[in-house]
Amino acid sequence: MSRVLVINAGSSSLKHQLRAGGTVVARGLVEEIGSADVPDHAAALTRALDDLRAGPGLDGLAAVAHRVVHGGDRYTAATLVDDDVEAGIAALCSLAPLHNPPQLAGIRALRALLPGVPQVAVFDTAFHATMPARASTYALPPALAREHGLRKYGFHGTSHAYVTHRTAAALGVAQDAVRLVSCHIGNGVSVTAVRDGRSIDTSMGLTPLQGAVMGTRSGDLDPAVVFHLVREAGMSAQEVDDLLNTRSGLLGMSGESDLRRVHAAADAGDADAQLALDVHAYRLTTYVAAYLGVVAGAQALVFTAGAGEHDPRLRAAVCAPLAHLGISLDAAANAAAVGPREPVVIDDGTGGVRVLVVPTDEEGEIARQTGELLDGVRTV
Repeated sequence: MSRVLVINAGSSSLKHQLRAGGTVVARGLVEEIGSADVPDHAAALTRALDDLRAGPGLDGLAAVAHRVVHGGDRYTAATLVDDDVEAGIAALCSLAPLHNPPQLAGIRALRALLPGVPQVAVFDTAFHATMPARASTYALPPALAREHGLRKYGFHGTSHAYVTHRTAAALGVAQDAVRLVSCHIGNGVSVTAVRDGRSIDTSMGLTPLQGAVMGTRSGDLDPAVVFHLVREAGMSAQEVDDLLNTRSGLLGMSGESDLRRVHAAADAGDADAQLALDVHAYRLTTYVAAYLGVVAGAQALVFTAGAGEHDPRLRAAVCAPLAHLGISLDAAANAAAVGPREPVVIDDGTGGVRVLVVPTDEEGEIARQTGELLDGVRTV
């Protein structure tokens, strides 16, 4: 069976999975990129390839699939990488300066290390390319927006795409007929409205900063906060950027970015931690309610990713105000759904909208899209 090597490169770490169909043959993690032992992404990938050759081997490797966070409006599907695509990803680094550069470094390194193997880029933004203009357009002068690429792109697309497929199958609904709201809740958080299997709106925007409250990101706030901090607090643009992306969200409100520790602090009587939990859940509730409003006849509300799959208290807090919209949990089923391996229904059957916990598999989705791309190339 053809194998696909999935690469997820971060600034200081690199995750990889070798997959054959739906089976994970091997997985690994290289950390401390930039250190003396692992000076760059080429060194990290050389180590990963050496480990794979010493283990399951690389025979039958059909492609290397790279997760790329930002494809802009240029890349709306899995794409074979050539020199032009590599340059295109580089041009988008300004829109995702923390993510695209290390992913581009991984692509460049593996094009050199495995020159005979097709390299495929799978973009987080691609699933959201189906958003209508009314959802993706910011209220800015059109010429300025076009010149600088200022619009909503959305992220976590491989996760939302995967759980859309899995939910359709779990409900016995055709992929092109499923209607749902998907909540990817990890350190990063996004909510997506899906109609007929396609994204029609999502909470993240030009960058992953927009939307719900996250582990370290503020999510939505009045843009004037930025100007106020520059004028009144004397902060530079870079300092505000760092504040909103790395020192806000749950971390900024409570001192902790991990929901488990925020829960523990709140249980111990920490009022700031309790408020952080309340704000986090409330913002999610408002997004879910808004998206249920635009997905007529929604069949499901789906929770996925780290906290979405493991935190019954958060799910209960998000759903409690939504009974009038057809959301009604089974308390026992919700409490029992902690890290399920398969989709689990947690509603009580009375509300009209099914509520599911669906474990995500972003690497699996990346491998699936890569396989479909290669199959299409072979048949041309």
